[in-house]
Amino acid sequence: MKTYRVKPQEVERKWYVVDAEGKVLGRLASEIAKILRGKHKPYYQPDVDCGDFVVVVNADKIRVTGNKLSQKKYYRHSNYPGGLKERTLQWMLENKPEEVITLAVKRMLPKNRLGHRMLKKLKVYRGAEHPHVSQRPEPLEVEA
Repeated sequence: MKTYRVKPQEVERKWYVVDAEGKVLGRLASEIAKILRGKHKPYYQPDVDCGDFVVVVNADKIRVTGNKLSQKKYYRHSNYPGGLKERTLQWMLENKPEEVITLAVKRMLPKNRLGHRMLKKLKVYRGAEHPHVSQRPEPLEVEA
């Protein structure tokens, strides 16, 4: 019996909507990364993008445990001398909550072209409204 290899054209893509209100950041990000990679499908292959689209709403109502609000830092560098910028998680949640979820999921995906393609299927929105109603996304329950 031969092993079945799925082709990228044969992959069926579904849309899921996740409500992030009251969910823990890391647990939510790992579930989203699993859906984006396609690990929930029976024909998952690590070298093929088998994942589905994920729409995250209420990104500003995410929660974290412990002292992460004041202790967790986000760094970026401008590639100029002395250009290291540092922001706390609390500042990021107040100003850019979409980026907090996107970065958490991005760091759980492969660090190659395939991972970049998977990340493009993630849509994160601050409030409860999103423009993807015409795709009829199914609600996805994630344990808090």
